Amino acid sequence: MCQRGVAVVVVRRSAVWGGLMAALLVPLASCANSGLGESLQDSLAADPRLRETNPTSSPSPELAPEAQAELPTNFPTAIPRYPNAALQEVIPAEAGAANAEVSTVWRTLDGSDRVFAFYREQLQTNGWKILEAPLTNDQGTLVAQRDTPDGLKVTVAIAPALSVPSPSPETSPSPTPTGTKFTLRYIPPTEVGQASPSPAASPSPSPNVSPSPSPQQLETNLGLSGTSEGVAIAPPAIALSPNSYTDVNQAPSYLQPFVTELAQLGVLNLSETEKAKSGATNFLPNKPVSRREFARWLFAANNQLYRDRPAQQIRSGNREIQSAFRDVPTSDPDFAAIQGLAEAGIIPSALSGNATEVLFRPDAQLSRETMLLWKVPMDTRQPLPAATLDAIKQTWGFQDAARIDPTAQRAVLADYQNADLSNVRRVFGFTTLFQPKRPVSRAEAAAALWHFGYQGDGVTAREALKAQAGQGAGSNN
Repeated sequence: MCQRGVAVVVVRRSAVWGGLMAALLVPLASCANSGLGESLQDSLAADPRLRETNPTSSPSPELAPEAQAELPTNFPTAIPRYPNAALQEVIPAEAGAANAEVSTVWRTLDGSDRVFAFYREQLQTNGWKILEAPLTNDQGTLVAQRDTPDGLKVTVAIAPALSVPSPSPETSPSPTPTGTKFTLRYIPPTEVGQASPSPAASPSPSPNVSPSPSPQQLETNLGLSGTSEGVAIAPPAIALSPNSYTDVNQAPSYLQPFVTELAQLGVLNLSETEKAKSGATNFLPNKPVSRREFARWLFAANNQLYRDRPAQQIRSGNREIQSAFRDVPTSDPDFAAIQGLAEAGIIPSALSGNATEVLFRPDAQLSRETMLLWKVPMDTRQPLPAATLDAIKQTWGFQDAARIDPTAQRAVLADYQNADLSNVRRVFGFTTLFQPKRPVSRAEAAAALWHFGYQGDGVTAREALKAQAGQGAGSNN
């Protein structure tokens, strides 16, 4: 009986509530277009903030529109533009500089290998001539020039893969995508092919009338103000070589002394072609060094640092004999150095039993492993030790040891045995990644050539400068 009474009460209460809601909805329906209706509808509507934070509606990975820069009005239309790449930064040409380049920095969510493949294909099939290509297909520098009267040239510098930050952890629960950052450098069309000003109109003084630097300036530039013996070097006795570069400060600070001192020794000479491209006083320290450049500097540095020890010098190649490489004829300006290094067994060739090494590829970029393959034998002056991947991992601890070419493994291991004088430590510092295929910059190449020797027995460019200064002071007495 009690249960039936409760049921009746529940039914009656439901009926009451139903009638009450009906009474309320009738007037609301009649004033749906009124202000009261709209206010009530808004109060009952879903909170829009809940929709924004709904994980199911997170945006797809895209570059933030606000991060994009504005493309320069003088950007040449002939330069291919990578699809879906956002312009991040524009670095204008240096005011007043001849043939100064404009740099445009781009970013895309695509991998660096796809970016490289795009530009290589576009440049090869649209009237461009490839002047320089990287060793790998995922990073490096690609240089091309159009065979047109304006001689338009573009440099594509592709960086390794990078991580693109997501807007916030709440809105992007999926893994952060990877992307690629690359730079397009070009000379504005109005400046391409312009004749340089005549000497009379040039605001810069002639090299012949440039004032000689003071002793204090020389000490600062060379880093030679004092020695371990506490005896200062007489700067006037150090003759400035023709390749005193003005852009050395663009190199990383820890590499600048190596470039400056080798330049003062006359080791880092540029070819006439290179001077025409960059200017006689521009070294471009961060530019990848070519194989021909490093061979030229390796030959010159060894013979300059050992100039008082003929038994340690490399002899020049004889132009009357057949070249060791098909792509380095005897008429090549660097034939003497390249051939001399090949005949000494420093650069692998058919002469040293490497039957497949018939091409030198002089204008290709120098890789880290190749730099050690050529340089370390000139440090040790003895046969390189046998090497295994396990030995390299146990000594250097390189995580990417398996990527090192077998021909270079012995040089890498021998370099470790040179302790703090090793090329890897001097050039790259502490690292657990060797990145053997990565191109070497001009400044890094100078750091490798700054010292020759093994396990405490050797010579540095600084010591060669000191000896040169002492000889000059003696001749003046």
